[in-house]
Amino acid sequence: MFGSSLTLFRVYGVDIKVDLSWAFIALLIAWSLASGYFPAAHEGLPRATYWAMGLVAVIGIFISIVVHELAHSAVARSFGIRMDRITLFMFGGAAEMGGEPPNAQAEFWMALAGPLASVAVAIILFLIVALIGSEVNQPIGIILRYLAMLNLVLAAFNLLPAFPLDGGRILRSIIWGVRGNFAEATRIATTVGAGFGFILALFGLVQILSGRIGDGLWIMLIGFFIRTAALASRFDSDAKGVLSGDPVSKFMTTAPVVVAPDLAVSDFVENVVYRTRHDAYPVVGQDGTVHGMLAVGAIADLDRAHWADTPVRSLMTAVTPDMSIEPGADASDALDRMRRAQVSRLLVLENGRLIGLLTLKDLLETLTLVIQLGDVRRKQG
Repeated sequence: MFGSSLTLFRVYGVDIKVDLSWAFIALLIAWSLASGYFPAAHEGLPRATYWAMGLVAVIGIFISIVVHELAHSAVARSFGIRMDRITLFMFGGAAEMGGEPPNAQAEFWMALAGPLASVAVAIILFLIVALIGSEVNQPIGIILRYLAMLNLVLAAFNLLPAFPLDGGRILRSIIWGVRGNFAEATRIATTVGAGFGFILALFGLVQILSGRIGDGLWIMLIGFFIRTAALASRFDSDAKGVLSGDPVSKFMTTAPVVVAPDLAVSDFVENVVYRTRHDAYPVVGQDGTVHGMLAVGAIADLDRAHWADTPVRSLMTAVTPDMSIEPGADASDALDRMRRAQVSRLLVLENGRLIGLLTLKDLLETLTLVIQLGDVRRKQG
């Protein structure tokens, strides 16, 4: 879902990250508030004050979204689910879990926790505004009222029954509880979410044709986002259903192309890259121990004059635990690990030695074949 992102800090072991798309939208919101909303709410202030109010409001929005997502994380942890990171992006935020909810009850309370936290924040802000009293029309009061209303809107929007919004997850939990089938509940919820996104995008188009171009574009973008995210969630669920129960060894490449750590970059390019045409290679010693991974792109920054006297180990990157897996591990777990580590391949290690390579391409090709044969639902049971 995300592009380039920056880790800002950690809260209770959860990385808080910001996608570059959120940074762009934050500036746009600050500009909109400083040039339109705040001047209309309180006339006569210096332009610099309006910009300061806009920037403070954006910080408040950031905190509101983080609180919303941390509420999901706190409830998830109470059910034994690890939370890896929270990422803020153009349309809000997402808490990335280390696994699926164990039951429908856990799914329900995890989904509901975010909107409840947003409502709680709104109530607290409204109480602060009430305590301010006569200062309510001053900059601080205007900002607090804006953030209070925004948190109510955030809660209401997320409660829409459109997966993967919180309301869609609540819908899935109810269907899951009634039908007793997680895969079926996911199919229904994601279908509803995709349909809702399409209707929202269509409504945005109508707004554009009626002359409300700005509002219409936003509605269309949100609709397309919801539809795309719902379809991606459906695909992810199908993938896990297909791969679950099969070991990594069934899909891995058993004889991956490897390079020795002392191999010169020039020999690596001429004898390995141009012949095999992969974008990354495991760097492995004679005893089978993995020293690291070498991305072909890393060579671009090296002066060609030094290719002959530079060993590949000087350009390789270290292999973290998330970049490797055991041959007997479940293939669906491998897919989760790739997503968490944001990598497209995993080294398959047995007793610390490389015995294979598992790529995202291998898994997706298998999934495509199963879907073409119409076998997804049968395998999911």
